[in-house]
Amino acid sequence: MTLRIEIDNLAKHFGEIKAVDGVSFSVNKGEVLGFLGPNGAGKSTTMKMVTGFLTPTSGTVRVCGHDVLEDPISVKANLGYLPEGAPAYADMTPDGFLRFIADVRGLSGAAKQYAVEHAAERAQIKHVMFQPIETLSKGYKRRVGLAQAILHNPPVLILDEPTDGLDPNQKHEVRTLINEMSHDKAIIISTHILEEVHALCHRNVLIANGKLKFDGTPNELEAMSRYHNAVCVAVANVDNDKVLSFLKSLAYIASVEELSGTRGFRVYPQQGKQITAELSQSIRDNNWDISSLHAENGRLDEVFRTITMGSNK
Repeated sequence: MTLRIEIDNLAKHFGEIKAVDGVSFSVNKGEVLGFLGPNGAGKSTTMKMVTGFLTPTSGTVRVCGHDVLEDPISVKANLGYLPEGAPAYADMTPDGFLRFIADVRGLSGAAKQYAVEHAAERAQIKHVMFQPIETLSKGYKRRVGLAQAILHNPPVLILDEPTDGLDPNQKHEVRTLINEMSHDKAIIISTHILEEVHALCHRNVLIANGKLKFDGTPNELEAMSRYHNAVCVAVANVDNDKVLSFLKSLAYIASVEELSGTRGFRVYPQQGKQITAELSQSIRDNNWDISSLHAENGRLDEVFRTITMGSNK
């Protein structure tokens, strides 16, 4: 894979405040990286340094081999940026705004016309192209911002909260577009919306208090949950106390909890191992009927809280 983004020991200090503190990671062509963290974690500050809008206190950023400090023009030429809030000129129409951006990008003639029309089509804003931007909904303003980011078909995209303000249908459309573009681009999506992790991301970096806390796949992140591979099970026509005592006796089970308001139990395996088939067989060996049984993948919200707050609460 082709290395597109390299971030090495990046830091940004505002006086005594360390907004970003020694962050390092990279992104390859064909990869969508979810840049996760709570509000105020340093996500937007990092993105602004990657795009050249903020000067790092220390560390380096390279985009397609170009250093953001030594060659900022080449960096900006190789990336599209959707900033937080999607700022645009309120009195312009999307058509006028995208043509203005095309001029800034050095496009003209047929190339400019194609770029504007193609970006508008992909962002699905063609039917609002001649309305003043100030009259558009928050969702459509966001999509105008996305259109300007992809206008020049850059090899790198930096998207800060790309689905912010979108309704469920619009979110689906934008996620589909991002997945389509990911085949030949390196994409960073800065977000605190955990549903984006599985919907979009091949890999995730999580930061809190300006420091990198996790770098790995969505499945690896999910596996950090205490619910990972836990099994919810209910047995028909058997006294709950008897079932509970039996489950606690099994060597491969670490703990058991009763599920409130049901006849079921949540069973936690030793060392997070997969026990679904083994547990099913153990119950059936007692000639008991299983009324329901399913394994959990893990809970990203719990992992997020644990990593960012240092607790399981």
